[in-house]
Amino acid sequence: METNRTESKYQRAKERVEELKKFYGHLTSYILVIGSLAILNYWVDGWRYMWFLWAAFGWGIGILAHASRTFNLNPFFNKEWEQRKIKEYMEKQEEQEKWR
Repeated sequence: METNRTESKYQRAKERVEELKKFYGHLTSYILVIGSLAILNYWVDGWRYMWFLWAAFGWGIGILAHASRTFNLNPFFNKEWEQRKIKEYMEKQEEQEKWR
């Protein structure tokens, strides 16, 4: 029983580390690509029209959404909410199985 609990904790920690790696990879890609686009923008027309900001804004929304999920910043549908709902549905299933 204790080994199952330890394995479960290890698995959750491993999944958390994977989530963080994915987010930081996403953020690194964003910085490199947007930085490259900014340099290209400056080289092509010298800031007369900063078109790279459109890409930065659009992709930035995705980065914010990813950060919200990774760091549990959503006050409505966070991990605690998920756990409560899972527990609620499991209890409902147990209740239904009792009456069968």
